[in-house]
Amino acid sequence: MGVKEIERAITELSPVELAELAAWIENYQAQQWDKQIEEDLEAGRLDALLKQVDKEYEAGLSEPL
Repeated sequence: MGVKEIERAITELSPVELAELAAWIENYQAQQWDKQIEEDLEAGRLDALLKQVDKEYEAGLSEPL
């Protein structure tokens, strides 16, 4: 099934079904984001950024959320 077929099928959904699909897509994207962050952390791709964050925190440049 291609994107155009999926788009056509989406236009045929009821409002309730569309809301369910939107919630599913949001959840799926969040899971993919979490997976990517985990992979980046494990591969060390965020090490430089985390070091910079630590420096800024130790210098008092951060505030509690």
